[in-house]
Amino acid sequence: MTRRRPAADTGTASSPAPRPKAQGTRAGAQARGHRGRDADRSSQPDAGMGITPATPGATPLWPQLQYTLGAESQRGAQIDNPLFALLQAVRVGGSITAAATRLGRSYRFVWGALREWEAVLGDALIAWVQGQPGRLTPFAERLLWAERRARVRVQPQLEALRADLARMLAEARDERQLLLRVCASHDLALPMLQEVAGQAAELHLDLQFMGSVESLRALNAGRCLVAGFHVPRLRGAAPLFAQAMKPLLQPGQHKLIGCSTRRQGLLMRADLAAVVRGLPDALEAPLRWVNRQPGSGTRLLLEHLLADHRADAVALQRRAVLEENTHVAVAACIASGAADIGPGIEPAALEFGLHFVPLIDEDYFLVCLRQQLADPAVQRLQSLLAGSTWDRLVRRLPGYAPADRPGEVLRMTQALPWWRFATQRRRIDAEAAILRPHMPAD
Repeated sequence: MTRRRPAADTGTASSPAPRPKAQGTRAGAQARGHRGRDADRSSQPDAGMGITPATPGATPLWPQLQYTLGAESQRGAQIDNPLFALLQAVRVGGSITAAATRLGRSYRFVWGALREWEAVLGDALIAWVQGQPGRLTPFAERLLWAERRARVRVQPQLEALRADLARMLAEARDERQLLLRVCASHDLALPMLQEVAGQAAELHLDLQFMGSVESLRALNAGRCLVAGFHVPRLRGAAPLFAQAMKPLLQPGQHKLIGCSTRRQGLLMRADLAAVVRGLPDALEAPLRWVNRQPGSGTRLLLEHLLADHRADAVALQRRAVLEENTHVAVAACIASGAADIGPGIEPAALEFGLHFVPLIDEDYFLVCLRQQLADPAVQRLQSLLAGSTWDRLVRRLPGYAPADRPGEVLRMTQALPWWRFATQRRRIDAEAAILRPHMPAD
């Protein structure tokens, strides 16, 4: 039995044609490169880490990364790959004809490329149903989501790699370009700041994302000049934040710089919008949670809100099926169906078509040591934050706004809630100690 290519993208199946062999085709050439036949097998990871074709005894396909230089910039977790570009175009367009239009290719090209990849992978990518357009098979859907989640999970590393490569090019072109190493909690506005700093301020931000606590430790250890962290706007005590961050920040030694404000909330599937209207609903419903990693500001925030609702953070963590390191990784996890709900910021929810329930506003601060305020790179960063370009960029992100005093050095005892509360608490305790000797005994 053979199956010919359908005359039109209607799903009308005729007899199948022989599957093209991988050898001599574009997909086959890429696959042979992925297999790495000439590479030292002893240096490769275990076979379970490769993409194993369905054909028994077939050699696993090994992903190999490469990069080019071009006029268009990349952001986030973007990595170009011809297979997944094809699958995404079919998924979004709903048919091979629509996919060809989106890619600017002919129907014959797209159909042929998909058939070649089916031969390489040993599994069907397109499902044909009589009278319907070709759609992705369940295998292709799982493959597409798995690849996207993998990219999103390593987004901080991808952005750091791009930053290092950009710094290399900038240094080769202009020695006057300033370099500022920044370790910061994951944020979607900082890559925009990084881009405009390189273009308009001759300032290269070597940006590396990690948790808030880890970022402050990196600053104190001398691994960066500026750290980024976020805390909720609270009027009273914040014992969890104070316990985690207060030992790492000392008034007089550390200097806060206003950056932005943003809104934290719950990310969830759209069908849960009528069920979950706030944190109490989310705690009562039997949902699978995806949480952030320990030490992240978002994890601390969720635990703080749970304590306010007298909920058990340990019990919720038992319901967490996964932990992720970024907001977009949490969103990708929910969108793929691996979890139902998780904490995060609004732009990440919108990127993946999720419903967002706002919970609390928070301040995102940058911080450096006192002596680093004289560094030209830090001063240039402050000027950039205080300018109109940053104001305009940050307002583009849903739930974001510039800080009340962007770029200015702030008093820690006024900006951070636990310092303000601690000062009031010490004054009250001192007054009580003075009055205590004069109070009658019980």
